Amino acid sequence: MRNDKENLIVTKTFQFALLSVDYCEQLEELKKYVIARQLLKSSTAIGANAREAQNAESRADFIHKMKIAAKEADETEYWLELCQCAKNYPDCKDLISINKDIIKMLTKIISTAKTNKA
Repeated sequence: MRNDKENLIVTKTFQFALLSVDYCEQLEELKKYVIARQLLKSSTAIGANAREAQNAESRADFIHKMKIAAKEADETEYWLELCQCAKNYPDCKDLISINKDIIKMLTKIISTAKTNKA
């Protein structure tokens, strides 16, 4: 991984994606393929969009990409809550908690970017 230590959202979403990959592999071992695929797509897209936003062409482009990341985080929350409530699925409370933190961070970043016009 490149050096993104100074960028908390990029680092946190990358780490979350790695944890999500591990969880989705557990789901696949349990033959929960459909949910695993959906969760894998949305949970890894959060970080991909946050990272892409770092090279945005404008403030509006940055906000747009961060909003996409937030939408993916919201979708991820749905899939994780579904897993948590469904029978015979592994526990994902920690992932839910991390994802909620990411949603809060993205909301703050978007809000700040909208109000701090340079």
